[in-house]
Amino acid sequence: MATTDHARTRGTTGTSRLRAWMLEGLSDMGKTPQSSHTQPEPVHQGQRWWRVMCLTGVDYFSTLGYQPGIAALAAGLLSPIATIVLVIVTLAGALPVYRRVAEESPRGEGSIAMLERLLSFWKGKLFVLTLLGFAATDFLITITLSAADASTHLVENPHLTSTLHDQQMLITLILVALLGAVFLKGFLEAIGVAVVLVGIYLALNVVVVGVGLWHVATAEHVITDWTSALTTQHGNVFAMVGVALLVFPKLALGLSGFETGVAVMPHVQGDATDTDEKPAGRIRDTKKLLTTAAVIMSVFLIFTSFITTLLIPEQEFKSGGQANGRALAYLAHEYLGGAFGTVYDVSTIAILWFAGASAMAGLLNLMPRYLPRYGMAPHWARAVRPMVIVFTLVAFLVTWIFNADVDAQGGAYATGVLVLISSAAIAVTIAARKAGQRNWTIAFAVISAVFLYTTVVNVIERPDGVKIGACFIAGIILVSLLSRLARAFELRVTSVSLDDMADRFVRDIASRRIRFIANEPDNRDKAEYREKIEQIRADNDLPAQEDFVFVEVTVLDPSEFEAGLTVRGEVLHGRYRVLTLESSSIPNALAALLLYVRDRTGCTPHIYFEWTEGDPFTNFLRFFLFGQGEVAPVTREVLREAEPDRSRRPRVHVG
Repeated sequence: MATTDHARTRGTTGTSRLRAWMLEGLSDMGKTPQSSHTQPEPVHQGQRWWRVMCLTGVDYFSTLGYQPGIAALAAGLLSPIATIVLVIVTLAGALPVYRRVAEESPRGEGSIAMLERLLSFWKGKLFVLTLLGFAATDFLITITLSAADASTHLVENPHLTSTLHDQQMLITLILVALLGAVFLKGFLEAIGVAVVLVGIYLALNVVVVGVGLWHVATAEHVITDWTSALTTQHGNVFAMVGVALLVFPKLALGLSGFETGVAVMPHVQGDATDTDEKPAGRIRDTKKLLTTAAVIMSVFLIFTSFITTLLIPEQEFKSGGQANGRALAYLAHEYLGGAFGTVYDVSTIAILWFAGASAMAGLLNLMPRYLPRYGMAPHWARAVRPMVIVFTLVAFLVTWIFNADVDAQGGAYATGVLVLISSAAIAVTIAARKAGQRNWTIAFAVISAVFLYTTVVNVIERPDGVKIGACFIAGIILVSLLSRLARAFELRVTSVSLDDMADRFVRDIASRRIRFIANEPDNRDKAEYREKIEQIRADNDLPAQEDFVFVEVTVLDPSEFEAGLTVRGEVLHGRYRVLTLESSSIPNALAALLLYVRDRTGCTPHIYFEWTEGDPFTNFLRFFLFGQGEVAPVTREVLREAEPDRSRRPRVHVG
């Protein structure tokens, strides 16, 4: 028997340790209204900006593995010119937009938070959930597409083709699982891996680009042949630029990385003097991150598109060609030999695999900032490790649905990227207009038009991206509403504070029986309060000498889920004491007040209600959507969940 108890104890201890490890760092609401969120880490803690840049860079820079090939297929001989258009849009469009986003949203919420402030109530929440759906499309497809592309490079390696044939699905799932394992280990480890991978990959690309430029420079006929062919095909420079502008939307994947650059902003180390309200150092270093990454990528894009277009035969870019999806790897093998080419392949596979790290970091920063606050995710969604497991499982599902096919996921990836960039451009345009910055407003409006045009063209050409995004949006909204429904009877209040008058009321009534009357304010005249007291006394058979304090709750934004509660006291008509509260839900506010008064005074408070007329189901919907409805039974249910001990639970009376 003792052995059994000892085994049970060890099992319980093991479960507790696992739970503590899974929920490490959880910032959550307490069970009582006095509790508050755990204190956030000081703003200046984090990683140096160049290290965090490497985390976003595994996504951004890894596109060099396939971007030159995409440009060659889309623009042919015009690939370098089309890439220059992409670089101009990057440096003159996306970069200024996201530098402004970093200023406006220094906690990493990105343009979603900027747009959230424009709308309130449920329409604002649904709008944010829609944008989160596109963000999930972008980030999750980044994880699955990059892993699939890495497995493709692995399977198509000449030395491994025979061994790994038809194993791409399994390899992709393993790579996604390994990525999740890195984040389960810890975020610092993810940054460390990213720094090493980015450093090696960029160094190898410098070698490939340098050798490629040397071969172009020493073989003069290459440039001559290219320019002659361009002139033959397109006639003049204006025609070339026009065609390049038309094919630009197909190169939009080269813009990936900006949204994740802002999303991981909280991990950028600020100055010791930074505050949560004004993290000037973090904003400054995030701008350095964004600018440096954009400049590095732009230089590589121009040179890689140039050398691949001039040195690789056109047929090799097509499906089945040796340069299809791996143009730079083709040059590495062709001009630097099999040994260097193999090293380059390994580096490309590694960074493509880890490209999902920046997307995972973005998801882990973005989703817990919104869904738990909206009541649309469980408590544990605030913790990192459970969310890593959830996102990894979703990535498994996406990989299985698309059969680890890179091309099948490309449309969804581009759509997610472009929708987020377009929303960011619109958000900064509105911010500039509100700030009275006329020139910036015009500039950002033009940038917004460019990105909206690119998005529309992309959607028309590849509508599957919108369909996939719609699935993510529908899934997020459905899960969110179900979670909100399941958590409807939670306390929701993070803290309770009383002004001096309200505190005096509570201290005074604590010397007698604490009796509150829940009142829905109407005219707030003397007759209203006198008749209410008479009705409560008659319904509950209370003696005339009993003393009461009225409690009135005003519903502000019923779509909000949790917030602090401020209680104000006032005396009306020289005799009626009234506590006024503002909240998103009447029953939850009343329950929080009752528990606070109980803990403050040590006495059990009583509260008196009238029954609400109408259909119970309709009243529940009113409570769920508008914070009102059948107040009495819902208040009692909130109290029952918050306080399991019936003897300590405040009393609810309904007449």
